[in-house]
Amino acid sequence: MLWSYILYIVIGAVAGWIAGKIIKGRGLGFWINLIVGIIGGVLGGWVFGLFGIKANASIGNFSIGGLITAVVGAIILLWVISLFKKK
Repeated sequence: MLWSYILYIVIGAVAGWIAGKIIKGRGLGFWINLIVGIIGGVLGGWVFGLFGIKANASIGNFSIGGLITAVVGAIILLWVISLFKKK
């Protein structure tokens, strides 16, 4: 059970970092990466669900589909935030 939570944290941090690299060209810092990645995972799962896509390609406890879903959701989240951010 503890390993599941650690895995969620690691996947969230990695997803946030990847999204930060794609959108901003750099990471956003560990805590922001983590928050963006976790929210992105939820958002990505919701968006993919709207299209009937189920991310369940897993290797052991690590889910490739879950990572992809979190990255896509984090990118969407960062893009929406950038729309409201003053320049």
